[in-house]
Amino acid sequence: MPKSKATISDSDSDSDVETKPKAKKQKQVEKKKAATKDDGTDDMIQLSRMRYVNVRDFKGKVLVDIREYYDAGGEMKPGRKGISLSREQWERLKECVDEIDEKIAEM
Repeated sequence: MPKSKATISDSDSDSDVETKPKAKKQKQVEKKKAATKDDGTDDMIQLSRMRYVNVRDFKGKVLVDIREYYDAGGEMKPGRKGISLSREQWERLKECVDEIDEKIAEM
């Protein structure tokens, strides 16, 4: 008898044996991102060990996402600590860089 079939019997005798094919087990296929690295950080700019900058599209709006990530069983996931800047906010921040540098130098 083939291995893919199981015998089912309603009585103790083998005269009424029916064979039904076993349901094939579905393999769990991981969704692979377009990223080439396993941790998915190849399109992000690393600021420190677990902090990254990412430019993304959310509901049709471009956002600059500065976020802390955490390791979830070998997979990098975004944490709650972070900020998403709109394009306008990002432009304003870039305009203020010299002023911010001056304030840092004064400290």
